[in-house]
Amino acid sequence: MHATFPVNTPAIGARQPVISARGLNHWFDEGDGRRQVLHNITTDVFLGEIVLIVGPSGSGKSTLLKLFGAQRAVLDGSLRVNGGELRDARPKDLVRVRRGIGFIFQSHHLLKSLSICQNVQMPLTNSPGHNAASSRKAALEILARVGLHEHASKRPAHLSGGQNQRVAIARALVNRPQIVLADEPTASLDKTTGHEVAELLRRLARDDNVAIVLVTHDNRIMDIADRILELDDGHLQECPR
Repeated sequence: MHATFPVNTPAIGARQPVISARGLNHWFDEGDGRRQVLHNITTDVFLGEIVLIVGPSGSGKSTLLKLFGAQRAVLDGSLRVNGGELRDARPKDLVRVRRGIGFIFQSHHLLKSLSICQNVQMPLTNSPGHNAASSRKAALEILARVGLHEHASKRPAHLSGGQNQRVAIARALVNRPQIVLADEPTASLDKTTGHEVAELLRRLARDDNVAIVLVTHDNRIMDIADRILELDDGHLQECPR
């Protein structure tokens, strides 16, 4: 039997978690055995907060982020995202979850052949309620919020690394998600630009009441966090601020 999954279910109430993990375990098959990378993860993420996940390389940070983003199957335990249980969810339900999440990566993954505006419009392609005109309008509005409206017609090659990462943030937010997942978004940026990008994420989290989960090794941006979770050899603990 497949898990029940509500359609576009909003989080109810300020303290209703939009991500809720209980006893989450994950492993990879290797030869005749398996290597466990996450052990009994239990945590909640709420609207309007920025949660940083830190820890050494290989500790399971990116795996946990991919589970939160419905990019990996839940093998054991419970993981609820926007009110729906991901364990045993149908493929079409997982696609629906991914469409409701904004993703930001270390490499911005912009298409060089498209303009900045067209790159930001991409998540709205084939989206119900949007056509070419409305998606362009939405893209220009979010570009204005990240300070790049005047660059909308340019190609990514004509912008700096920090500006391209702002474009990636705009693309992640254009469909107004409740959750944004970011994997090392400041790692390739210099100190000043990296902190500007981090502060932009903090402001957008507050203004739009978005939950942002950010995996990072960047000690320069720890001050933007509401909570810091540390993964060590697959075990999660909350760090004091």
